[in-house]
Amino acid sequence: MVKEKYRTPMVRFAESLSEVMFKFTNIIMHFAPFAVFAALAYSVGHMGIGILVNLGQLLGTLYVALFLLLLLVFLPVMLLLKIPVRKFINAITEPATLAFATTSSEAALPIAMENMEQFGVPRKIVAFVIPTGYSFNLDGTTLYLALASIFVAQIAGIHLSFETQLVMMFTLMLISKGVAGVPRASLVILLGTATNFGLPVWPIFIILGIDELMDMARTAVNVIGNCLATVVIAKWEGEFGHGQSGKDIIT
Repeated sequence: MVKEKYRTPMVRFAESLSEVMFKFTNIIMHFAPFAVFAALAYSVGHMGIGILVNLGQLLGTLYVALFLLLLLVFLPVMLLLKIPVRKFINAITEPATLAFATTSSEAALPIAMENMEQFGVPRKIVAFVIPTGYSFNLDGTTLYLALASIFVAQIAGIHLSFETQLVMMFTLMLISKGVAGVPRASLVILLGTATNFGLPVWPIFIILGIDELMDMARTAVNVIGNCLATVVIAKWEGEFGHGQSGKDIIT
């Protein structure tokens, strides 16, 4: 609503502020390995080497849960909407791999948008759905937060009723919206949830030891989910196949 000469400085300021805050987060995460080592040393010193077995079980549980999410939720959606599964896998392999390696969904954003356009999704849908999904469609992160919350309660010896678990799950679904696409950002959500539900926070510092490995998988699933969402919306709107290579997809 304002003139360009007034609007441009405000937009640049907002973008600069965002970059500065991400850089602060980046600096902190570079220092995180020292904190992780200290947390693991403290945990092993007080709870024994067996705590590493528990962390391994948590890591394995997350990977199995994410695989089941892909197999039992994503795949049926593709089959139901008659999305070419093999071509979709080829389209999301590069952005998912990049997200897995960098643990940052932001790094995979440009290639994900480009590949979805080439897959047959119109630019206007890709440009709206994927950036929006990066804040509101975090399947892998929400699943991780649910598992991590139960792990925190179990390791602290706190019993959570089924009703409490449901409330916690819905709470995590809500407060995880808008989480930054930077490594370890979801830990902030987990800390806040644990405090609200009366859970101790010290087990969360133990999770830091394997959070890098967990972040890789959940970030990749987040990217896959957002890419699939663009195809679903395109199908819903009857515009799938009108992207850059739409003729190839249709035929």
